[in-house]
Amino acid sequence: MALKDFLPSRLGFGAAPLGNMFRAIPEEEALATVEAAWNDGIRYFDNAPFYGAGLAEIRMGEALADKPRDQYVISTKVGRLVLDEIEDASASGFGENGVFKYGRANKVVNDYSADATLRSIEGSLERLKTDRIEIVWVHDVAQDFYGDEWLSVFESARNGAFRVLDRLRDEGVIKAWGLGVNRVEPIELLLGLEEPRPDGFLLAGRYTLLDHDRALQRVMPLVAERGLGIVVGGPYSSGALVGGPNFEYAPATPQILDKVARIKAIAERYGVSMKAAGLHFALANPAVAGVIPGASQPARIAEDSAAFAEQVPADFWRELRQAGLINPAAPVPATAFI
Repeated sequence: MALKDFLPSRLGFGAAPLGNMFRAIPEEEALATVEAAWNDGIRYFDNAPFYGAGLAEIRMGEALADKPRDQYVISTKVGRLVLDEIEDASASGFGENGVFKYGRANKVVNDYSADATLRSIEGSLERLKTDRIEIVWVHDVAQDFYGDEWLSVFESARNGAFRVLDRLRDEGVIKAWGLGVNRVEPIELLLGLEEPRPDGFLLAGRYTLLDHDRALQRVMPLVAERGLGIVVGGPYSSGALVGGPNFEYAPATPQILDKVARIKAIAERYGVSMKAAGLHFALANPAVAGVIPGASQPARIAEDSAAFAEQVPADFWRELRQAGLINPAAPVPATAFI
């Protein structure tokens, strides 16, 4: 079954902010955000133990505890194991200035072995207060986290997590598995192997209005050809596309800010919101099964839902192409003018 065939909604919810990403989010605000997503019809929720050392999973489990379990799909990730041991944030993989420095103080270790994969899933089930997880992504086996060692980490995952998840999928314990990464190279590598057999991928930040060339050329055609699917994470490029200061979890460069300003000027002429531009661009690619913007406030959910429903005129895309702001080969909605 293709990934898109069992995602209940193409607009999903990315739970990273629930792990106190960049700021300490009040508990009631986090729970209200998930409730707002549910009320707006979102039925696909993505999470990870890495998000606040399990905090995002705990909060989502609490928020969804009273929802009919057969009406929504959960994905989470393996490769980072949350331990009971407590450590100082400065000694953890998050670091004092890390993205999740306001998360829980539990020690998190990187481990892609078979045993750790099973233990990670067991921990996620407990934190999420559920009896099953539909999709499992192998988290961050890429150069941005492991530098020159990433290939050896990938090989460890191939001999551990990949095999376990392949078996769990074939046994019907999970519905699908794949990689959850911020880079295209691990996806290319896995697609080049005869075994194992992933069902799709979560690709964060690499298929957006601000950065899509490499994914478009090297990943999307293969994924579509094989009947797999891509879930696009970070469609707003860490917030840069919608006026935030960060791109790729760091301060945006002048070049990025200039590109955002040029896109925004065109969007304003056509009455198109930047969120709608970002969501509709990602969803227009036939390889994309869904998109999961993150949110930490109910108001942001309302904005995402409105953007998802927004009508974007064909001339908007035409002008972006003419200005060289999107790749000429990138699929866009309403392509009859091409």
